[in-house]
Amino acid sequence: MSHPNMRPSIQAPAAVIMIRPHHFVVNDQTAADNAFQKMPASGDQVARSAFDEVTKMASDLRDNGITVHLFEDEGQKTPDSVFPNNWFSTHAGGHVAIYPMKPENRRRERRTDIIDMLKHDYRVQDVIDYSGLEADGLFLEGTGAMVLDHIDRVAYAAKSDRTDPIILERFCTHFNYEPMAFDATDRNGNAIYHTNVLMCIATDFALIGLNCIKDPQRRQEVKDRLESSGRTIIDLSHDQIEQFAGNAIELQSPEGRVLALSQTAFDSLSDQQKEEIELSAKLLPLSIPTIEHAGGSVRCTLAGVHLLPRPQ
Repeated sequence: MSHPNMRPSIQAPAAVIMIRPHHFVVNDQTAADNAFQKMPASGDQVARSAFDEVTKMASDLRDNGITVHLFEDEGQKTPDSVFPNNWFSTHAGGHVAIYPMKPENRRRERRTDIIDMLKHDYRVQDVIDYSGLEADGLFLEGTGAMVLDHIDRVAYAAKSDRTDPIILERFCTHFNYEPMAFDATDRNGNAIYHTNVLMCIATDFALIGLNCIKDPQRRQEVKDRLESSGRTIIDLSHDQIEQFAGNAIELQSPEGRVLALSQTAFDSLSDQQKEEIELSAKLLPLSIPTIEHAGGSVRCTLAGVHLLPRPQ
């Protein structure tokens, strides 16, 4: 049965890039400001589980009609390579951005072969590389740091060491977004390290942990901005945020739109929330518990391709 909402949306990419890790471990350089990390030590079993989870996830996405470009990471010096959405993003009109990363060992994740594949398979007009700003201590970790409304052209960003307001402004000027930055904290008052654990913007709805935005006026402004774009707001509790319910991404399949999220996130949603989502997107739960120990979930593992394919 095809989903009633078939029209393609600029918000929902039909293709994604994934990285399959061969030596997965948790990144000790990111633990200081990522409260979502809960890693058992490393080890062969952990690495094998992560490899298998990515393999199965790529297969499940393909079974649902999503194009998956799966790259291998056979090295041992890039513990977070499974989260490619932080070092590059793609944009309608043929634009690609490359980002400056705070943890030094994450800077090695940037790969020319991925950019070359995009140029070969898709229409790429230009690549804007902000990574040189790392030397100035300025960081903007891609679509982890920003949650982009591609329809309404707003870049939502929780302020943190990984989201510098100077580069945020520069990105928004280059890519024609309106920046909307705010302070956000978890239930313990810690700054939330990446915006995409707190919110997900789909075509017709937005998942967001409004409670994380402490300033009531700013919280209302963010809510109003999302509602003014015609979206239904699905408010997430602190518990749901901790179960990665905000770390989802809407994708376009030939059968209609799907919301890719983790099994952990799916299990945390109420029946009413699931019903609201399913009005416009099919829920697609994917099981990646090992990878979630590293502090990111399904959204982090998928770099969306918002580019036009070249005729092959």
